[in-house]
Amino acid sequence: MKKSKNQYINREISWLQFNARVLQEAADTSVPLIERFRFLGIFSNNLDEFFKVRYATVKRIDQAGKAGKKVLGGIKASKLLKEITQKVIELQTESLKILEDIQEELKAHKIFIVNETEILPHQIEFVHDYFLQKVSPALVTLLLDDLDEIPRLKDSAAYLAVRMKLKATENKEARIKYILIEIPRGINRFVEIPSDGDNRYIIILDDLIRYNLKSLFNIFDYDEISAHMIKITRDAELDMEGDLSKSYIDKILSSIKDRVEGQPVRFVYDKTIAKDTLNFLLTKMEIDDSDSIIPGGRYHNRRDYMKFPSLQKDLLYSKYQALPIVGLNIQESIFNRITEKDFLQYTPYHTFSYTVKFLREAALDPAVKFIKITIYRLAEFSHIASSLINAVKNGKQVTVAIELRARFDEANNIRYAEQMQREGVRLIFGVPGLKVHCKACVIERLEEGKIKRYGFVSTGNFNENTAKIYTDYTLFTANQQILKDVDKVFDFFDMNYKVNKYKHLIVSPHYSRKTFVQLIDTEIKNAKEGKPSGIKLKLNSLSDYGMIDKLYEASRAGVKIQLIVRGICSLIPGVEGMSKNIEAISIVDKYLEHPRLYIFENGGNPKYYISSADWMTRNLDHRVEISCPIYQEDIQQELLDTFMICWNDNVKARDFFGNKNTYRTNSKPKNRSQFATYNYYLEKLANQHKT
Repeated sequence: MKKSKNQYINREISWLQFNARVLQEAADTSVPLIERFRFLGIFSNNLDEFFKVRYATVKRIDQAGKAGKKVLGGIKASKLLKEITQKVIELQTESLKILEDIQEELKAHKIFIVNETEILPHQIEFVHDYFLQKVSPALVTLLLDDLDEIPRLKDSAAYLAVRMKLKATENKEARIKYILIEIPRGINRFVEIPSDGDNRYIIILDDLIRYNLKSLFNIFDYDEISAHMIKITRDAELDMEGDLSKSYIDKILSSIKDRVEGQPVRFVYDKTIAKDTLNFLLTKMEIDDSDSIIPGGRYHNRRDYMKFPSLQKDLLYSKYQALPIVGLNIQESIFNRITEKDFLQYTPYHTFSYTVKFLREAALDPAVKFIKITIYRLAEFSHIASSLINAVKNGKQVTVAIELRARFDEANNIRYAEQMQREGVRLIFGVPGLKVHCKACVIERLEEGKIKRYGFVSTGNFNENTAKIYTDYTLFTANQQILKDVDKVFDFFDMNYKVNKYKHLIVSPHYSRKTFVQLIDTEIKNAKEGKPSGIKLKLNSLSDYGMIDKLYEASRAGVKIQLIVRGICSLIPGVEGMSKNIEAISIVDKYLEHPRLYIFENGGNPKYYISSADWMTRNLDHRVEISCPIYQEDIQQELLDTFMICWNDNVKARDFFGNKNTYRTNSKPKNRSQFATYNYYLEKLANQHKT
């Protein structure tokens, strides 16, 4: 192995490589056809968020006249912006080819996606009526020639840029008129139009509008008309400075509104658009070379493919029923069972209903006096919020530490915050300068005149919707020592000038970095002394250079390190003299791999932690995070088993070595870890019934 010139992979480039893995799923012919469409939608949605946040950050560094090499992994901001644009153009080109392939394959299943030139005679009336009744009333149409300047276009909205060549008259020469049509977001992007025998037809809303341009612009006398799609992405960073008289909620609401006015960072256009139209728009919108200008295909906002209609069951993933937790009957009291032992919930393999049941039980139990919970992202219709409100109505004291700055979910969280506040829930709006990203709940129950605590700590959000597609661990426990520490975290929310000490939890921002370094140092010491050593980490992202350097140090000392990193991985594995003892893989499949799990060999007495924290600078130093120890041996074994199932994946695992997203393959029997994990829990249930 050659020595690496660089010690790190830039996080933005690494993120684009992660999104390339998502695109691989769209290209994978073993993935059901409509699910491949949806992976294209995820790929596009990811890119939108990337430009709103990460590209915008790099652009601000560049505009400030800073090179940014220290924070960008050794690359200048100006160079990085160009690299990102080039890489995105390559990925977009690939995605268009994949889209064409999927549409061709759909034809074999008698599903046809047609454009405005392919509408059949018996479909014309439907298309006209649908446009007049549902689409036309929702259209926002801007006649650009009549405006002194183009109004601010909405972030990530799609527009049809219409070029109309008006006929010459006695008084006027033929001239070009430019018009923008905003594609309405409230109407399904995919419209099923009348079938033809067994053949089913879908027209994309954009093409349905194109077909009806003559009807829309019948007051104009023109020779030619064409419509090409454009999209603009804006800087989405919230500005929380300014007016001290504003409430916290008002500041966030104001900042969300300001997002619409954010500086443009990306302009995507149909590469077949007329050159004069493109130049007109770029000039009017004041978009220049510092922005990412990306030629694309006929359709943008392909994130909408996430909602492509479920036309045939055989073109979708088979649905697996979420399983019960062995030994934890949801029909019985969860409090009674977790008094006896801890239980691990691993969604979506296990049903999320245990979390809801726990809170509903707390809301109804007369002995429960206090409920404290952190909330980062709630479902649109949240049973969690309903249970907390129900608890207040039953006389419980409920405290919710809600993070209003959960990116792109601010408005949803504010809506629930206001509702809970009206109902009497005590709200804590985080900690100044820190996001509250930990996921924990503690309830206090009066038993024989004494307070006893029950609770749970999780790696994921308390969200019914994401629990169906995100993999996450949740520990249900009545361990009084752990829950006493959780309660101290809530004390910190109230008195954040005071740094608490914790006997069991590892809490950011005060202790995580220091403690993880100590844990790695122990592995280094043990390796040098010939004692058992090793580190197993499962993370969403690994980008903190200090922690990467520490892992390199451990590797050089002979510590074997296994990394499963879904997204950003700035560490370069397998390099002689730097990271020879580090292996790293990424798994992208049906579910989004979301849990954080740390296992340290500790001389033969392994330490296990589940956590809300990735090893990113923001999680270690700028957020409130909880890493919770797992003491119960059967759960430790369960965590090790599920880690190793993932580690041995040879179907959906990609190897980070060489930085090429190469699938890990070997001669062993096929192991698709997400399916194998479900079977692992099925077997646990079967064994329970045998005993």
